[in-house]
Amino acid sequence: MLDKETSDKVGFISYIIPKFADEYKMRAQDAYLYLKKYGGLDFLMEHWWALHTDNPFWAVRDLYDICYENGGMR
Repeated sequence: MLDKETSDKVGFISYIIPKFADEYKMRAQDAYLYLKKYGGLDFLMEHWWALHTDNPFWAVRDLYDICYENGGMR
């Protein structure tokens, strides 16, 4: 069984990746690969606690900004 923090982290990541995919018109699997390639996933893993306290719109926007700064497409 997962501890509460790990469970919360997994829950948030499982929630925000599809939100990112919906916002940028891609499949969830493609969003995951995009976030992984351009540093968004590392940012998400490191800063999930702060991101989950914000409006999902801003969390998705932060992920977009990180990916864009690391060579992701507009």
